[in-house]
Amino acid sequence: MSDSPLQLQVGGRSRWRLVFVAVLCLVLVVGLLRLGTWQLERRTWKLELIERVTQRLQQPPVALPESQQWAALQPAAFEYLYVKASGYWLTDKTVLAQATTALGSGYWVLTPLALSDGSSLLVNRGFIPGNQRAQWQPPAGENGAPVGNVTIQGLLRKSEPDGGFLRRNDPASQRWFSRDVTAIAQAQQLKSPAPFFLDSGLPDTTLNNNLEARPSSAGPWPREGLTVVRFSNSHLVYAFTWFGLALMVLVAGGFVVRYERRLRLEGHNTPHGNQR
Repeated sequence: MSDSPLQLQVGGRSRWRLVFVAVLCLVLVVGLLRLGTWQLERRTWKLELIERVTQRLQQPPVALPESQQWAALQPAAFEYLYVKASGYWLTDKTVLAQATTALGSGYWVLTPLALSDGSSLLVNRGFIPGNQRAQWQPPAGENGAPVGNVTIQGLLRKSEPDGGFLRRNDPASQRWFSRDVTAIAQAQQLKSPAPFFLDSGLPDTTLNNNLEARPSSAGPWPREGLTVVRFSNSHLVYAFTWFGLALMVLVAGGFVVRYERRLRLEGHNTPHGNQR
């Protein structure tokens, strides 16, 4: 005797549901496992970064890498390296980039340093509050000669291209939301610019505890030593979260498969109908 309509409906529907659940679980589990693995890889990278930065902060300043090496340098080779450099300030090419620091909102004062070999290094001389902007922004069209033979010590930092969150740099209007070395060098027509910039001074690790003693309204300006060297490292927690979600998907998928199989068995065992 042929299968009843009820048996065909329940059994057929159950088979397709099993296939759909299996494929969906496989896609979700693979995706979640990849996210967890990626977080473990990020954790390894973050630990290496923290160790590298910690070592570099404890070392005395070294000479700035020679300009012939700049093109081949990768960020890992120079970022947060404590260096010293000598040259002349190009104060007429100073730009101000918006900043938010432990001292509040304001600007970074970025002035190029002309080096002895003819190249230039963009130096973040420090932070100023918003009411100091006019004192540090050079007048439009000013063409001053190089000023001030100085030696600067600080941390090398990689460029910050494009701009800030939802705000793009506007070189034509001299509106900067990030320390984009390439764009600033082009806008200010710098000669042979370094592909990185220098944060003047060493980080003041006690600043947050001394804000009352050194309020933002007090100088000297620009205030150096505000480089952030604290790196969050929650990647292990994120990895366990993704792996845990993958396990939950497997368990939930197992329950669904068991339920659908039970429906299928019930469909096969359903009586074909009462005989009259």
